[in-house]
Amino acid sequence: MSTLGGSARPLFPFSAVVGHEDLRLALLLTAVHPVIGGVLVRGEKGTAKSTVVRALAALLPSRRTVLDCRFGCDPADPDPDCPDGQHPPEAPSQPRGSRLIELPVGATEDRLIGSLDLERALSEGVRAYQPGLLAAAHRGVLYVDEVNLLHDHLVDLLLDAAAMGRAHVERDGVSLSHAASFLLVGTMNPEEGELRPQLLDRFGLTVQVAAARDVDQRVEVIRRRLAFEADPAGFATGWRAADAELAARILAARERLGTVLLPDTELRRIAALCAAFEVDGMRADLVTARTAVAHAAWRGAREVTEEDVRVAARLALPHRRRRDPFDEPGLDEKALDEALNQAAEQASPPPDPDRPDPDRPDPDRPDSDPPEPPDGPDGGGPPDRPDGGGTPPPSDQASAQPPPDQGSAAGDGPTRPLPAPAQPFRARLLTVPGVGEGAPGRRSRARTEQGRVVRAALDNPHRVADLHLPATVLAAAPHQRARGRTGPGLRLRRDDLRHAVREGREGNLVLFVVDASGSMAARRRMAAVSGAVLSLLRDAYQRRDKVGLVTFRGAGAELLLPPTSSVPTAVARLRRLRTGGRTPLADGLLRARRVLAAERLRDPKRRPLLVLLTDGRATVPTRAGNHPMADALRAAALLAGDGVASVVVDCESGPVRLGLAAQLAAVAGGPVVTVAELSAEQVTGVVRAARAA
Repeated sequence: MSTLGGSARPLFPFSAVVGHEDLRLALLLTAVHPVIGGVLVRGEKGTAKSTVVRALAALLPSRRTVLDCRFGCDPADPDPDCPDGQHPPEAPSQPRGSRLIELPVGATEDRLIGSLDLERALSEGVRAYQPGLLAAAHRGVLYVDEVNLLHDHLVDLLLDAAAMGRAHVERDGVSLSHAASFLLVGTMNPEEGELRPQLLDRFGLTVQVAAARDVDQRVEVIRRRLAFEADPAGFATGWRAADAELAARILAARERLGTVLLPDTELRRIAALCAAFEVDGMRADLVTARTAVAHAAWRGAREVTEEDVRVAARLALPHRRRRDPFDEPGLDEKALDEALNQAAEQASPPPDPDRPDPDRPDPDRPDSDPPEPPDGPDGGGPPDRPDGGGTPPPSDQASAQPPPDQGSAAGDGPTRPLPAPAQPFRARLLTVPGVGEGAPGRRSRARTEQGRVVRAALDNPHRVADLHLPATVLAAAPHQRARGRTGPGLRLRRDDLRHAVREGREGNLVLFVVDASGSMAARRRMAAVSGAVLSLLRDAYQRRDKVGLVTFRGAGAELLLPPTSSVPTAVARLRRLRTGGRTPLADGLLRARRVLAAERLRDPKRRPLLVLLTDGRATVPTRAGNHPMADALRAAALLAGDGVASVVVDCESGPVRLGLAAQLAAVAGGPVVTVAELSAEQVTGVVRAARAA
């Protein structure tokens, strides 16, 4: 009976899971062939992602390990570089079940890769290494729930170890490497933020899971879950035989793996398929080939077939098709069929030039006929349209366009959809002044658990275990004689300890406040503004910020997107934005203030950055009789009084400029920049020109 972490409570059986066929298959194939590189499971909350992953450990065969080896070496093939020393062939061993090691989101680098054993170093004067979770997961399963919330540098370390099968440690005076071969599984909810495409590519397979819409299937899920909760041990016993059969099948597929043949035809099919989807690099080809071999071994075949390649592509390619951070991962079945049909033409090896082609006319034979031309007057396809064109004339296209939306709010005037945005650019870095203490990211300065050491302190609430060794030794050294030290080892007291204060970067809450009124609705201006917002959103995505979106037009302001870590959702909402009507600038700023106040209660350590995109004009007061611009300036002063860092993007254009955006920025206490000055390339070019002059 399988349990987790030594708990007496049994796990939900793998065979009892209803639905999720792709997820179960991906996990089983990775268990057969761990070199595939792990599985990333994407799905909304409450879809049993964690339940299925935890149940997998029960299916993996038990192992024998060298007795007292902290790194779990295989006695039949011990690691020659094991930090616990070289193990002789006759070393005593012990059985150990396959472990499922969970890496929590708040884990530190020390916990993941290990660190110097400070207790032994300071008390015994020896340099000893304390293994981390990578060593504990060797020859087992390493599970990361909410992997998208894990800090990027930890994800990099994790994926490097998974790809190489070894963990390398170079820190605290420790230099070593140890075996770290494990089955990596990560789960994530895309609503809480995406992984960067570079990190997505490092996972071998990916699966999208969702709750079933079929009533019968949902009923069966409820029935089995309630039965498990009523009698966990009895329920697990009822499914023990089915799980044992799966475990035996995994073991048989592993033994068969080395004998499965990958023919040249299927190898060419894999290469053609990956080329058709324009994936970057060669990792996709390798993972698809390994997965196809594993699938053939799983079904007991001697060689890989087209069906194995299809299954492998469906699991290995969806997350590698993203050409932009805002592209949704996925693989359309119709697109896959079309790509497979195209790949079939290239699957056969190239023809031998010395072998005659029966379909090709022979110039030496006068009786050989040339091939029939294709249909159509020009031999290029079907006959042309009567008007001679392949697309409708401009008048037809114009008549096919939907009429403009006339608006609904009183005084709002006609509205129109957001025009196509201008070409996005690499945005300049906008930061919050001062030093924060928020979640790790890449925007503003902050005291963090990772980063460079800036000083030592008597007490560091961020990371008590992060000892500043030189400062601790210097504090204790003058007192050694008084404390009676006569031999090796340092005599320490609590007040000697000094902790490292580290400074890195944090992620912020970037709240965009966008003027969508009629004064901004000129097509060229709004295209430039929407392109700027998209560029800033891409920058926020890369810097791991939370984002929100407030728009104002017509009669008031609207929270188009509450603060979220899902930047692609913000992009989707922005593209549905409509423009036109009057300009309630003060309402937009006051709505932003209320949003930030509510978010400050939820996440007090995440500092906000308000980015206002406007031409500065205000035409709607907060109440009758007030001056609209005076109301807007008062709202900006309230935000400044709350300590909100602001950046005003002046969208005014044309020969006559009122400079109202600069007045807002002065009251808000933040800088004012133009849309052009948001581009990092533009700023770099101006600086270079100034230096040259």
